[in-house]
Amino acid sequence: MRTRRFEALLLAASLALAVTPAAPAVAQPKAAPAKPSSTATLLERAQGMFDDQRYEESIQTLTAALVRPGNTADDKIAILKLLAYNDIAMGRNEEADAAVRAIYVTNEDYELEKSESPRFRDFFKKSKEAWIAEGKPGKTETGTAPGPSESIKIQYSPPAQAEIDTIVKIEGKVEDAGAQVEKVQLAVKNAKGKYEERPLIFSMGSFRGEIPAASVQPPLVEYYILALDGNGLPLASRGDVDAPLRIAVPQKSTPIGKNPAFWIPFSIGVVGVGVLIGVLVYTQTQDSPVGPQPLAKVTIKLGE
Repeated sequence: MRTRRFEALLLAASLALAVTPAAPAVAQPKAAPAKPSSTATLLERAQGMFDDQRYEESIQTLTAALVRPGNTADDKIAILKLLAYNDIAMGRNEEADAAVRAIYVTNEDYELEKSESPRFRDFFKKSKEAWIAEGKPGKTETGTAPGPSESIKIQYSPPAQAEIDTIVKIEGKVEDAGAQVEKVQLAVKNAKGKYEERPLIFSMGSFRGEIPAASVQPPLVEYYILALDGNGLPLASRGDVDAPLRIAVPQKSTPIGKNPAFWIPFSIGVVGVGVLIGVLVYTQTQDSPVGPQPLAKVTIKLGE
C-alpha cells in the first residue's frame, strides 16, 4: 500500500518537473527584398495621394514610377504631369517647370485637356512658352526625353544587418558616362512610416553619407538612394519608396539572469524538487519502525 502511495507521489513530482516551459526563442528579422509594383499601380496610388493632398508621398511614389524600366512615352508623360501637379500645389514652381519641360521634350505637341484646372493649364502654357523662347533645351532629333537611363547605375551594397541605435554608413558610386547626374539623395523611413529625404555628399562619381542612429530601430531600416539631374528629376535609383532597401535590426538580447523567461521555468523546477524531497521524507517516516515522525522543515528561496 505504501509502495503504491510512494509511486503516485513520485509521479506527481516528476510531472511538476516535466511541465517546465522552455524559454521562448527570439525570432531574428529577415530583410527580404520587396517586389516592385507596376507603373500603372504606382500611378493609381499616387493619384489617390494627390487627391488626399498627401503631396510629398505622391511625389515619392511618382519618383518610383519614373525610374521603372520599360516605361513608354505615354507612361512618362502621365507621371510627369501628376508630378508637376503636386509641385504646383506645393508652390514648388522650379520643380514643376522642370517636369513640364520634360513633357514637351517628349512630345512637343502635348496639351492638357480643357477640363483641367485653369491653374494647371496656365502654368503649362507659360512653361512651354519659356521653353520655346530658350530654344527648346533638351530637345533632340529623336525627341528623347531626359529621364532614367540604363547607362546610369548606382553601385551600392547594403549591409544585411545593423545594431540598434548605431550609425549606418552609406557609400557608393554612380556610373554616368553622360555626366547627367548632379546630386544624389537618400530617403529613410521614419517612425511614422514616411520617408525623410536628405542629401548625400556627391563628388567625382562617388557619394557618401549616413543613416542616423535614431533611425536604426528594430525590426528593419527601410531606405532608398536616388540619382538626380540638375532639375531634381530622378535618373536612377537603388531601391525606391515602393521597393526599398532593407537592413535587419535585431532586438538587444537580455542577460539570462534578467530575463523573466529564465526564472519562470527555474522556479517551477525548484518547486518540483521540493515536492520530491517532501515525498521522500514522508515515505521514510511512514516506514520508520517507531512510527510516523515529524517532517523536516524545508525552506526554498527563489531567485537566489
